[in-house]
Amino acid sequence: MSTHNIRSMDFEEECDAFDDVYGHSVEDDYSMSPSQAAFMYNRNNIQIGSYLNSQKDIEEEDEEIESNEELKKAKLESCVEQIRGTLGTTMTRQQIVDAVVGFDYNVERALNSLLNENPKTQESNRSSKVQTEDLPSSKVVGGSSGAQGKTRTVTKGFDVVVQKDVSRLSSTPDSQSPASGRGTPVNVDEELNKKWEPKIDVLAQYKKDRSDSKQHLYMIVIGHVDAGKSTLMGHLLCSLGQVHQKVMHKYEQESRKLGKQSFMYAWVLDETGEERNRGITMDVGRSQFETQNKLVTLLDAPGHKDFIPNMISGAGQADVALLVVDATRGEFETGFDFGGQTREHALLVRSLGVSQLAVAINKLDTVSWSKERFDDIKDKLKVFLKQAGFREADVTFVPCSGLSGQNLVKKSTENELISWYNGSTLLEVIDNFRPPERPISKPLRFSINDIFKGVGSRLCVSGRVETGCLSAGDRVLLCPSREIATVKSITLEDVPYPVVYAGDQPTVTLSGVEMENVSVGYIMCDIQSPVQVASKFQCRIVVFNVKVPITKGYPIVLHHQSLMEPASFSKLISQLNKSTGEVVKKRPRFLSNNTSAMVEIQVSRPIALEMYSEYKELGRVTLRVGGLTIAAGLITKIIL
Repeated sequence: MSTHNIRSMDFEEECDAFDDVYGHSVEDDYSMSPSQAAFMYNRNNIQIGSYLNSQKDIEEEDEEIESNEELKKAKLESCVEQIRGTLGTTMTRQQIVDAVVGFDYNVERALNSLLNENPKTQESNRSSKVQTEDLPSSKVVGGSSGAQGKTRTVTKGFDVVVQKDVSRLSSTPDSQSPASGRGTPVNVDEELNKKWEPKIDVLAQYKKDRSDSKQHLYMIVIGHVDAGKSTLMGHLLCSLGQVHQKVMHKYEQESRKLGKQSFMYAWVLDETGEERNRGITMDVGRSQFETQNKLVTLLDAPGHKDFIPNMISGAGQADVALLVVDATRGEFETGFDFGGQTREHALLVRSLGVSQLAVAINKLDTVSWSKERFDDIKDKLKVFLKQAGFREADVTFVPCSGLSGQNLVKKSTENELISWYNGSTLLEVIDNFRPPERPISKPLRFSINDIFKGVGSRLCVSGRVETGCLSAGDRVLLCPSREIATVKSITLEDVPYPVVYAGDQPTVTLSGVEMENVSVGYIMCDIQSPVQVASKFQCRIVVFNVKVPITKGYPIVLHHQSLMEPASFSKLISQLNKSTGEVVKKRPRFLSNNTSAMVEIQVSRPIALEMYSEYKELGRVTLRVGGLTIAAGLITKIIL
C-alpha cells in the first residue's frame, strides 16, 4: 500500500496539464454514424401517426383490467362479510351478492333492501347469538373524541339516518375506532329498542352486601394554604391509632433535622419529598379511618392556588367537606378576602355538589382560645356560606388546634376553651354527617381519574362510580372514544370485590383496550345505555368574579369531573334572576360579576357528559380563566 507525500507535491506541475483542457470541449469516447444522425435530426421524412398506428396494444393494459377486477372482487367480499355479520345465515350468498352489486356496493342500502324483501330475518336475527356488542336505539354508533366532522349516523332499528353538524362517526355495521386502529363489531338489532333494565336486583344486592358494614363516606379537607389542614388531619389519624408510633418518631426526628418540627404530623399525608421540602400539599392525599358509625376516606386537598385543578379533581370525588380556617390574627383575613382560597374552595365544593360542610377553626390556641375571635370568624363565614348555597343546618363550626390536638378526638382540657365551649369534638362532627343517597339503580357511569399499568402489565383505571353498579366480567364502553373493554377484576382499598356500587372509588383492571386509547376524564358506561358525547351544550351558570366581562367567544378552561378542556362561550342566550330563574334580559351583550345566565358553550373536542336533570353527578361544570374560578353551572341541554 503506497503512501502519498502531500507536502512534497508540486501543485503547479499537477495543474499545468489541465490548462489546455479547461474552457474547451472534450471529445466523447463514442461516435455516431451518418445514418444515425440523419434519423435523429432529420424528422421531415418520418410520419409519427403512421408509426403509432402500426404498433400493437400495450400488454400492461390487460394487467390494469385484471387489477380492477380484483379490487371489485375484494370490495364485494368485504360488503358480503359486513352484511353476513348482521343477518347471519338467513340469506343466501347469491341474494347478498345481487343486492350489493345492484346498489353499487352500498352496504346500507343493500342491507335495507334485503330486510324489506324478507322481514323474517329480523326475527331470526334476534334468536341467533352473534358474538358482537350492542348499542341502544337512536344512539351514535362508533366515534372518536379527536375526530371532527360534519355528519353523524344514528340507528333506529335497521334504518340509517344521517344528521349534520356533529362529530364524524362511523355508520357501518363493523365500525372502526380511529383511536384503536381495529374494528369494533356492532350488531344493530330490534332488542336495542327495549328500555335499559339492570341485570340484577341492584337494591336487594346492595342491602345484602353492605347491610352489615359501616356507611362509607368520602370527605375532602379544603382551605387556604398554611391553614394547617395536613397537620390537623395527620394529628387526628395519629390519635386514632392509624399511624404507628415508630413512624411518628421517625417523622419527628427527620423534621427536627430540617428545622420543621411542627410539620411532623403533616408528613403523615404529605408523603413526597417535594411536598415535605416545600412545606405545602401538592396532590390529593388519601387515608382512611373509622368513627363510631362510619368508615371515612379522607381526601387532603392542596390549598395553594397553583394546584386548584388537583383540588377540583378531589372535590368531584367527595360526599362532604371539612373547611379549615386559620384563627391567627391576619391569617384568616388573608385567606378569606378576595384572592384567598377560603372563598374559592367553598364555592367550588358547593358547585360540585357537596351540600354538607364542617368548619374547623384551627390554631385557636394562638389567640388564647378567644371566644370573641371564634364568634367573629363564625359570623363572617355564616353570611358567605349562605350566599354560596349552603343551608345553615348543614354547616357546623368547631374550635380546635391541630398541633396540640385539642378538641380533635377527645374533649378539650384547656380551661380557657371549656369555659365557653362544650359542643362536639371534630371526630363527633364527622360522625354526624349524613351519607348522601347512592343512585345505584341507574345505568353505570364511572368517571376515570387515573390510569396506570398494574400487575402483569394490564391496564388499570381508578375513579368513582357515579351511578349504577359494576361487576367483574362486565363489558363496558369507554367514552368519548367508544372503545369496548372487559372488566377483569375490581379492588376497593386493595381488597378484591366482585361488585361495587355508586359512591365507591375502586381500581378496575380492564382488558381489550390499549392504554393510549384511554385518558383521564373518560366516562366508563353500560354498553346498552351509553353516555352522551357532544362538543356543544347549553348551561345555566352563576358568575362569581371576573376581571373582564364575559362576552361571546370568551375563552375559558372547562372542568368536568377530572377532565380539563379548552372551551369558549359560543352564545349568550339570556340573563336570569338568581333567585327565581326568570329571564331578565334576552341575548345580553356581556355578563358581569354575580350574575346568572343561560349560555351555550363550545368545547374544543367532543367530551362525555350528561344533563343535570338526568345525572346530577355528570351534569355539573366549573369554568376557570387565568387560575381563577369565574363561574360554575349545570348542563340543561346537549346540542351535540
